[in-house]
Amino acid sequence: MCRTVDLHQAVLARNDENALALRGYLGDRGTVAVNLLSSPGSGKTALLEQLLARAVARGTPAAAVTADLATENDATRLARSGAPVQQILTDGLCHLEAGMLRRRLEGWLPDGTRLLFVENVGNLVCPASYDLGETLRIALASVTEGEDKPVKYPTAFGLAQLVVITKTDIADAVGFDREAFLRGVEQVNPGVPVLETSARTGKGVDALLAHVLRAADGEEAHVPVLARQHERYLHSHDHADGTGPHTHDGDGGHDDDGGRAPAPGREHRHDRTPGAAPVPAEARGNAP
Repeated sequence: MCRTVDLHQAVLARNDENALALRGYLGDRGTVAVNLLSSPGSGKTALLEQLLARAVARGTPAAAVTADLATENDATRLARSGAPVQQILTDGLCHLEAGMLRRRLEGWLPDGTRLLFVENVGNLVCPASYDLGETLRIALASVTEGEDKPVKYPTAFGLAQLVVITKTDIADAVGFDREAFLRGVEQVNPGVPVLETSARTGKGVDALLAHVLRAADGEEAHVPVLARQHERYLHSHDHADGTGPHTHDGDGGHDDDGGRAPAPGREHRHDRTPGAAPVPAEARGNAP
């Protein structure tokens, strides 16, 4: 008699356990995590640099972790904001997982950090299924990517608690159909807030930071309909401030090549805390 084990489900279940532990770890420190998901080239690094700089300017303790398959380019850019920044290199893994993030934060996350921005790997497929212990999940899309991004990637946009449009300063030049985009967002995630931004002009950056700070202060975030529909992977958790449970969905597809479980990857640690010497890269074992 043969027994089949769904490895993908097992990986997601293990990630959910790690995310729950990470959420408790961050809650004990008074830190709120914001998970940023988008395609490559959406402009989320430029926008995040603006967010960090404004948080620093107003005295809000903020830090960032940025993930890429290779290079430390994004960490170098983000460090210009004056906020502590750390790079994770996934060595081919197409997303972050909660265990990877927890290991990078331990011994590094500065005491008193209020906001932790996590810039996920540029990918709208793999990262959508993985809870990172975040309080707020944001899906971003630029005006250059086309109006149909939300309906093409319904899990990423359908599980978002906030949708952000980037590069709006060139919307007219590229013929962006704003109304079609908004209809697509509403189709996959009814009622989700949408903010329009431009890192170049500063449009919407203050509004985005204010939205994040309200979430950090305990304002209940939008609960996507999709998170309620997929009970197989649905789990709930309490806010650190005791405002009650909200949900995330570990739904569905993992990657672009048939839904296989994640390939083993290595993690490297690169510290870009302002004024601190870089921490040497260190190879890790298989990702959780």
